Amino acid sequence: MLRDELLRSQACCRALPQVGGLLWDLPVGLAPPTLSKLWSGWQGLCTCCKCRGEARTPRNTSHEASLLRSFWLSDESLGIVGTLKLSTPGTLNIEGRKGLWFRLRKILLFVLGLYFAIPFLIKLCPGIQAKLIFLNFVRVPYFIDLKKPQDQGLNHTCNYYLQPEEDVTIGVWHTVPTVWWKNAQGKDQMWYEDALASSHPIILYLHGNAGTRGGDHRVELYKVLSSLGYHVVTFDYRGWGDSVGTPSERGMTYDALHVFDWIKARSGDNPVYIWGHSLGTGVATNLVRRLCERETPPDALILESPFTNIREEAKSHPFSAIYRYFPGFDWFFLDPITSSGIKFANDENVKHISCSLLILHAEDDPVVPFQLGRKLYNIAAPSRSFRDFKVQFIPFHSDLGYRHKYIYKSPELPRILREFLGRAERERQH
Repeated sequence: MLRDELLRSQACCRALPQVGGLLWDLPVGLAPPTLSKLWSGWQGLCTCCKCRGEARTPRNTSHEASLLRSFWLSDESLGIVGTLKLSTPGTLNIEGRKGLWFRLRKILLFVLGLYFAIPFLIKLCPGIQAKLIFLNFVRVPYFIDLKKPQDQGLNHTCNYYLQPEEDVTIGVWHTVPTVWWKNAQGKDQMWYEDALASSHPIILYLHGNAGTRGGDHRVELYKVLSSLGYHVVTFDYRGWGDSVGTPSERGMTYDALHVFDWIKARSGDNPVYIWGHSLGTGVATNLVRRLCERETPPDALILESPFTNIREEAKSHPFSAIYRYFPGFDWFFLDPITSSGIKFANDENVKHISCSLLILHAEDDPVVPFQLGRKLYNIAAPSRSFRDFKVQFIPFHSDLGYRHKYIYKSPELPRILREFLGRAERERQH
């Protein structure tokens, strides 16, 4: 029976099906036509093949499952030399389990090695932390043309390009109030610039890290603000989207200052508010502190999902969870951030701001913990710089599911903005 099974094999392979309770391992290159010779060699050791070695043939077939048989064969015509090896299924299973454990052990050692190597890599290359803070290389959505905001449903928006510094160009979107939708069709950049001097207030929006000014949640917020009668001016910092330049905290703040001054040069007496989200809150407080120091403050500041400073935010971020209790966490992960010149010290900046401040934060924010927004409010509220202005904190319950970037969905947001900005305007006039 064994001989018949071998002769019926049609493929050159190393492992044959189970035959006679045994599994057969054949040498690489052993052709099926040679199997008859192998059988003859097995039975007689000399009939068709010359034997180099010895074979032990079990006399009792009841012991087949526990034996390992081998002999060396040479076929002068084919030039094949190899070992015919028979092993039991039990032996194969044991060897398989050993091989699996060996592979798992190698993977585990690799993961552990990588885990311990990353802190040293970040310490030696602090630029990695800067990349992780900015995430400007993450462009989501990717396949959009930022020159065409109408593709994102903003058909009353114009795309500009401004140049804050030599070798730096930033892409800007200007969305007019929804009530001007029809008038805006087909208009050029000059018309949009002149529109800033209309009787509608202006919001300069500073987005967070990753993505572009065309991010989905950002576009939805522009639509909400536009429907409430605001001009919305937003832009991509240097190094984001289609803007040209190398990102840095100083550079991002200077870009925001340039756009603010550009707006003020065209807006006349219209109020200008600044809105920062996430990492953009760090840019916003840097900007507003600088404006207050030069005595040209904005009419109000809105911070959505703010943190206290970048060190506390980095320590609280989900990405740092697996290293939070790593020995020397601050030295490995936080010190490289500040050594790269990245601070975004909202907690220090709010002490030097002299305009109305509104903080919006969702309790279920997984990126910037809610307690950091509350802590920032507790720092700002008693600050002497706010003695003549309102500081307001609006929490959004976790049941609402607004998380880090969906506060724009709140049906209460229009009322909150009307009340806060209306009060800020009255304070400005007095």
